Amino acid sequence: MSIALNARQQQMMERLKMDGEIKVIEMKELFSVTEMTIRRDLEKLEQTGAVRRTFGGAILVGKDVALQDRADYMTDEKIRIGRKAAELIEPGESVFIDGGTTTLQIARALKPGLGITVVTNALNVAGELLDKRIPTIVAGGMILESTSTLVGPITSETIASMAFNRVFLGATGVSGLHGFSNSNVYEAEIKKLAIRQASEVNIVIDHSKFGANVLVSFAELAKADRIITDRLPDSELLEACREASVAILEG
Repeated sequence: MSIALNARQQQMMERLKMDGEIKVIEMKELFSVTEMTIRRDLEKLEQTGAVRRTFGGAILVGKDVALQDRADYMTDEKIRIGRKAAELIEPGESVFIDGGTTTLQIARALKPGLGITVVTNALNVAGELLDKRIPTIVAGGMILESTSTLVGPITSETIASMAFNRVFLGATGVSGLHGFSNSNVYEAEIKKLAIRQASEVNIVIDHSKFGANVLVSFAELAKADRIITDRLPDSELLEACREASVAILEG
């Protein structure tokens, strides 16, 4: 059954298709309506099956939002998260960093000549480390154009042959029920494998992803040692993290 949308809701859907996600406070200001009105709009959009409400907004379900389209979204928060994550890395460690705009900020925050080895399946992360005198191994494979990541059996074979002191993974959503999720099935498989090969698992995620359940769940909460974020989640997710013994570190 098709869902009839009013003009404002149609505009919000168009914004979702362009940006991949929207925020309640931004839509409230854009349309000069109350927060309650926007939340009712999001409920209506969710009924279409193409939208999932999140903590403070909504995302387009199953949309593998292109890397360049996400680069300018919540940039300050991602920079803070990246810097906080980079502080955890010690000289001599082997580290896996996967693709995404938040994980890219980890690479940018690493000090040149740190004395670590980085393994990545992300072309943007590898490019960032080129001039930092940090030995970097790129796990080859098939290029996923929308995210500039390498996926597939060649990538999996490379990662499966290694062991990591720490891994840093992005996620499109996190909830108590479904754990950590991602919009792309191929990337999700790489994340699962990296977790299996790691002594410590860190998920880097901004607060807009709290409460979201996206296409593929790649790990339950208990599989992570730490969530590095810009803001604490609401009480329900916070309690779920505590029960799963997942530390939360604010950047």
